[in-house]
Order: sequence, then C-alpha cells, then structure tokens
Amino acid sequence: MPRSPFLIVSPPLVVSLLAAALAANPACAQMAKTPEKTPDRASETVLEKVVPGAKAQVQLSFAPVVKRAAPSVVNVYASHVDARGTTRNAMDEFMRRFFGEDGSGRGRGGAPGERAQKSLGSGVIVDESGLIITNNHVIENMNEVRVSLADRREFEATIVLRDPRTDLAVVKIKSPTGGLVPMPFGDSEALEVGDFVMAIGNPFGVGQTVTQGIVSALARTQVGSSDYQFFIQTDAAINPGNSGGALVDLRGHLVGINTAIYSQSGGSHGIGFAIPASMVRAVVETAKGGATSVRRPWLGARVQNVTPDIAESMGLDHPTGVLVASLQPKSPAEEAGLKRGDLILTVDGKIVDDPEAFGYRFALKGLTGSTTFGILRGTSRSTVAIKLGPAPETRPRDTLKVRTRSPFTGATLVNTSPAVAEELQGEFPAEGVAVSAVDEGSIAARAGLQKGDVIVAINGMPIASTKDLERITRNSLSMWEVSINRGGAVLTSVFGG
Repeated sequence: MPRSPFLIVSPPLVVSLLAAALAANPACAQMAKTPEKTPDRASETVLEKVVPGAKAQVQLSFAPVVKRAAPSVVNVYASHVDARGTTRNAMDEFMRRFFGEDGSGRGRGGAPGERAQKSLGSGVIVDESGLIITNNHVIENMNEVRVSLADRREFEATIVLRDPRTDLAVVKIKSPTGGLVPMPFGDSEALEVGDFVMAIGNPFGVGQTVTQGIVSALARTQVGSSDYQFFIQTDAAINPGNSGGALVDLRGHLVGINTAIYSQSGGSHGIGFAIPASMVRAVVETAKGGATSVRRPWLGARVQNVTPDIAESMGLDHPTGVLVASLQPKSPAEEAGLKRGDLILTVDGKIVDDPEAFGYRFALKGLTGSTTFGILRGTSRSTVAIKLGPAPETRPRDTLKVRTRSPFTGATLVNTSPAVAEELQGEFPAEGVAVSAVDEGSIAARAGLQKGDVIVAINGMPIASTKDLERITRNSLSMWEVSINRGGAVLTSVFGG
C-alpha cells in the first residue's frame, strides 16, 4: 500500500537537518499604478516607477500581530514513562537531543531502567486558568505532559480531555503562577480564500517560530487525519512539531489549530491544514464544563455522497448535498420525517457538499434545542426541524473483559446501542455485542478482532448480549467458529481451542 502523503505534524523518527536558502518574503507595501498605455487606452496616464520616498512606505510589518499572539503559544512535551525498563518505541537521535535521553535507558532526571516514549508539539493557551488546546496525536498514549511558555517558564500539566475524532485534546497547567495570556477565538466561518494568516508553533523543536501565508482553500474534506474533516488549507509553512500550534488572523485571534501537512518528504510543501476555530471552541467549552470526553448530537441516519449520475437523476446542475441512505427506528431523523432518498442540502442555512462537511456542520450544533435541514424530496424543497440530543443508551452496556482462553481473550466487549454505535462509528444491530477495545498483543488481537467489530455468532449460536458470550466462553472448546460483522460485511473464521 503506498504511503499516504498526508502527515500529522509531529517530529518524524529520523530528522535530517538540511541547509536551505531562505528567500526573503517581507510584508510589502503595494504602490498603485495604472495600466501601461495601449492603443485602446490612449487617455490613461502611465505612472513613473520611483524609489519609495518615505520611511512609512517600506515599514509595513506583521510584528504587532505576532507580539499579541506569540505569548499564547506554548511548546508541549509529552512522554509515556515505562518503569519496567522497556520502551514502546525506539527514540531517534533527534528525540534524544531534545529530551536528554543518554542511551542508558534513562531520560534526563529519570531513574535507572526507566524508559519513555516521547512526543513534541505545540499548544495554545485558551483560558487564564491554564487550559491549553493541542492535537490529540501529540499526547496520545502519553501519561506525562510538560509545557514551556514563550517566556521560558515551564509547568507540569494534566490531560483534561482527549477527542480522537477531531484530533484535539485539552491539557491544563497544574499550578499556574499567573501571567498567562489566553488567545481570543477568531471567526473561522468568516475566513475567505486569500486572507492573510500566520502559523505559530515549534517546528523540529528549534523554538517558537512564525510563518506567514494565505488561506489557500476552505472546507477541505479529503485529508484523513480525523473523523470530522473540514480543514482550513494554508500555504504558511507548517512542519513537524507545529502540531497543536496556532493559525492566527491579522487581529491576532485564533482561527485554527495546525494539524497536518501534505508532504512526501516530511517537510513543508506549502500545503498545510488546520482545524477551524469553531470546532476548537466546541471542544474547549466541553472541557470547561468538566467533561472528559466530547458528546455530539445523534441523527440516527446514514448519509452518502451525491455522484454526478445521482445529481443528474434528481435534476441538479451539479453534485451537492448528501443523500439519506438509511434511517434508524425512533431516531431524531425518523421523528423529523426524513425519508430514505431525501437530499439534505443545508444545515442551518449552510451548504453541505459531502458527508464530511455534513458531519462537521451537524456536530457543531450541540446537544440541546433543534437545528434545521434544507432538503430536496423529488422536485420539492422544504425544511425540517431536527431535535438535538445525544445518542441514547437503550440498554446497559454490561461491559465484559474476557479472561478465559478463547479467541476473545484480551478483548473488551459491550452490548450495542445507539450510543455505542456513535462512539465506535458504526451501524450496529439493536441487539448485539460490539468490540470496544482490543489489548495489544493479546489472543484477540492475534485472532484479528478489531475495535468496532460486532460478534454475530459463535459456533452457529446467535450472540445478542455480553451475557450470551460470557456463557459460551466459560466452556473449554476444541474449535471456535466466529462470525463477525465488520463494516456491513459478515466474516467467518475458525480457530482452535
């Protein structure tokens, strides 16, 4: 399988320091001139090109914006300390250099035999209490976090919230001493292609760095670094280590969190992606409310892309919107009167062009009140009101951790429900058992079980609940015939006892 060119912008395992010529790119004062005289424009005057005659004409700068924004951007150092004397991933020379590992299995200040997995990224202070937003992949699997401020103060931090679906996380400084400068949120919805923006972060661990560019595109949905894909694209240089750093407008306000780059070499090629501030704000507000995870509204419908053929059959000039492919019973979608084959064109008046954009717009609506969809049914356009609320737990999860020897040893299993389906991003039966986690290196992992699988049957016996599965796994069997539903396809495998 070819390597994806989309990279999350944390430091790579091998870093080559390359000498490069840096072309100066000053903020330029544009001097107005009229078009040169042509036969068709004989009456127009050609202005003479002259050297700037005043100091102010050559002193335009982004420095005032940087001075406002830079104190809010921090370096994030995360680690997973393993006291057993093993390391989860080998550290390269770059990470040893910046984290002080000396090759003896001991990090700087660490105990003998203590090894650690390390990560380096950036973050943005968003509240005076010490809340910092960063990327989830910066602190994923980590249990220790330190942040370094622009004024070189360092603090320990705790992980408050992780949201893998948006690739965002919130950490909080443990004992803030004051002087924290939160960055105000900007309006990412007001951004336009061509607007100036700046990226601030800690690329390659060299220290806080500012790069400048423009908004190259909006609503990019085919990036692949999170579930809610609706990215701001910029040509401001974003490099490994910029993950979690700020994308800033010319008022010094946060309009995005830098998260990925398009690159086949690991460095910046002028195609970077940031999570819009509207989604970032929603995650931060959840953390401020004391939650440790983000809950989003449940629709209870599956939607699909509109192809050119479908668009033509529906009398559309071009593909737009999302098509309702299926509905779940007693869901908000069904109760609102949506039907299979309806075309959803807008969410609260905002156009959606594909399932990713629809998911992003709907996820921002919160868990209370209602939202409106603009729909096309046949040749008739209308609006429907969708009640907002979280996916329900229609029955207890009855979590089961299988410990007896079987193909399920090391797997965590739960009863299916709309809430479980929402968390595991699947379409599950009303009665069934889903795999919510699989321990690394376990029998279940070696058997090929994956998070999100639904156990359909064991040795021909239907599985409706974790109690059914627990009863079967109590027995020592010489053969296990296991049928699972994975993404709508039923797979059957046979294992020895």
